[in-house]
Amino acid sequence: MKSSLFILSIVCFFSCSSLIQKKPVISMQWKIAGHIPANNGQTRAIGVAGPIAGLHNNLLIVAGGSNFPDDMPWQGGKKAYYDELFSFHKIGDSLIYTGLEQKLPYRVAYSANCSTPQGIVCAGGENESGILNKVLFIQCKEGTGKVIIKYLPDLPVGLTNASITNFGNIIYLVGGESFQTVSNNVYSLDLGHIKKGWNQLASMPMATSHAVVTVQSNGNHECLYVMGGRKKNIQGVSDLYSNVFEFDIQRNQWNEKQSLPYPLSAGTGISVGNQEILLFGGDRGETFHQAELIIDSINHTQDSGLKTTLIQKKADVQSSHPGFDKTVLVYNTHQNKWSAISTIPFDCPVTTTAIKWQDKVYIPGGEVRAGVRTPEILEGTVVR
Repeated sequence: MKSSLFILSIVCFFSCSSLIQKKPVISMQWKIAGHIPANNGQTRAIGVAGPIAGLHNNLLIVAGGSNFPDDMPWQGGKKAYYDELFSFHKIGDSLIYTGLEQKLPYRVAYSANCSTPQGIVCAGGENESGILNKVLFIQCKEGTGKVIIKYLPDLPVGLTNASITNFGNIIYLVGGESFQTVSNNVYSLDLGHIKKGWNQLASMPMATSHAVVTVQSNGNHECLYVMGGRKKNIQGVSDLYSNVFEFDIQRNQWNEKQSLPYPLSAGTGISVGNQEILLFGGDRGETFHQAELIIDSINHTQDSGLKTTLIQKKADVQSSHPGFDKTVLVYNTHQNKWSAISTIPFDCPVTTTAIKWQDKVYIPGGEVRAGVRTPEILEGTVVR
């Protein structure tokens, strides 16, 4: 009898130990937490792509961005850029627009945005005048809703669709598109020593834009992770990446890690816990590549009849865009492993910024199909 009890105790011990050691499984619950108001001159809110988006002193900021207010681009519609700044505070389970009318110093979309304890950094971007090298620093005065906008040192070169994150006071900016090419440069800025300006670090192994970048521990210390992205080429189609790179901040050195399950660009992501990165949606590029191939054929034909046919074909492809990927992927930096954990039950936007706020993530606005924006602010709750 005693031996049976001893064996049962050992089984119980190892069973309990295995339960304790088992890593928690992440799941997510999603809802629409709020809406971005209509831009000036618009009778209804249609949302924006590439907005400035960030969090400071419990105020969510969504500003700038672009959309097509009249017609879709394949119908001759002209892209509009904005300078309106909208702020939201949280009441219960909802985001409430403060109603304060504020503006940026210039119109901008597709800047690289990250939230720090000191304020929101918004680097580069573009407007109707071209690609920008300006860097804004948006600070929210706690309890008042008042927003103060300052300038940080200019980028060494104008960049749009770059990626940015921070570790402590240090801002890291990766890649992006310049006037003539796609960048593989990496820059850092110390918010504690702003006058020193941007410092160039070891270059990325490949040029990229539209990547997801965040900081997470590799098991020993914090590293920079760059995931997916794409590279626009002068001729033909863009390169779409499934590559994942780890930048060892201490060694100023790049290492290639386990690739994404498929090429992905223009998605959003955040770090959670001490070893996981969540990626939300993105563009797998099927429709994007179809449109690029047709555009390349248009540019290389002298036959006016064929050109007309191809232009209509491009419009058909873009107007029937099925929307972007809705999968939520998780990357474990300690195990160097990717997993799909769920899907987002709403249209999943690209070209926007995911913002972590306590145990929730907010994804404001963005593009949900070719040329189509959304005014919705998605809220995802991380559940373990």
